[in-house]
Amino acid sequence: MAFIVVIFALLLKFTIAIPNHDLSHLFPAVLVFGDSTADSGNNNYISTSFKADHRPYGQDFPGGIPTGRFSNGKLVPDFWVSLLGIKDIIPPYLQPNLSDFDIRTGVNFASAGSGFDDLTARVSQVIPVTRQLHYFKGYIRRLKKLVGVKEAKRIIKGALVSVSAGTNDFTISFYDLRTRRNDFDINDYQDYVQKKLQNFVEELYKLGCRTFVVSGLPPMGCLPIQMASRFTRTCIKDQNADARNYNNKLVNLLPQMQSSLGGSRMIYTDIYSPLMEMIKNPRKYGFTVTKMGCCGIGFMEAGPICTPLTPICSDPSTHLFFDSIHPSEAAYRHITKTLLKQIIHRLSNSTNGL
Repeated sequence: MAFIVVIFALLLKFTIAIPNHDLSHLFPAVLVFGDSTADSGNNNYISTSFKADHRPYGQDFPGGIPTGRFSNGKLVPDFWVSLLGIKDIIPPYLQPNLSDFDIRTGVNFASAGSGFDDLTARVSQVIPVTRQLHYFKGYIRRLKKLVGVKEAKRIIKGALVSVSAGTNDFTISFYDLRTRRNDFDINDYQDYVQKKLQNFVEELYKLGCRTFVVSGLPPMGCLPIQMASRFTRTCIKDQNADARNYNNKLVNLLPQMQSSLGGSRMIYTDIYSPLMEMIKNPRKYGFTVTKMGCCGIGFMEAGPICTPLTPICSDPSTHLFFDSIHPSEAAYRHITKTLLKQIIHRLSNSTNGL
């Protein structure tokens, strides 16, 4: 209840700052691109072992069903579409029975295990960000057939576009498998990944998108699976430092991108700080466990090795992480609250208007 009160207070503040707009009509749609922190089930429909289409995933989702979301419940994009008054959850684009309503109000193209670097996606045989762009073009064709060319352009131009990827590029391709270490040092690889991100956003812009929410990296060294890879139960300082450096570069890059793409709005969302805050002050947020996931022993279980046969904690809401990589629904709720503040602040101070 306290969470809902805070959200309504924030939204009231937003409507006061922008008095001539009904909150429920700020964005006609939400479009989501990225990795497992955003994937609402696209991996269910491709040939990969990295799926969350089985329990205990989804045990706290409405109906208690596994949907392909890598958590016990909803993800940040689900909370966004709900709080913006668009719909309850955001479906995966590859879901075969998408309704006309879902096409009009936005879908999710994200794929768990993906990254801006195509090499990252090849490891898990998932959908790279570049391929997500291909699916988006198919979505545009379907939207035009449904509502007409003019209305489709209006929806895409007005949509809130979420881009959330990059973690797998570093944890998989650079730190763990080390496949990119022969080609780059860490600083050069950060620049390489951000160049891929920039190219991707520019392609979305060419297709009509204008408002972008681009997430930075989390404290990667505090992910249970990363700590386990170093045989430690403490955060890996160098990986967290790399994440902060990447985020600082991104903060500087996005205004440059906005300047070069007329009429665009680039909103940076800081995922690092709220996660680190919960790690440092867990009891303030109702958590008692922050260094291991709820599934199994909590250090290695994720995807195909977090199964109905795996022991599960008694109360996922007390765990910051649900598996060895992904936050619990309780953590995502707190993250959503923080990110919404960031988005509202940026939009209310936008020089481009609404």
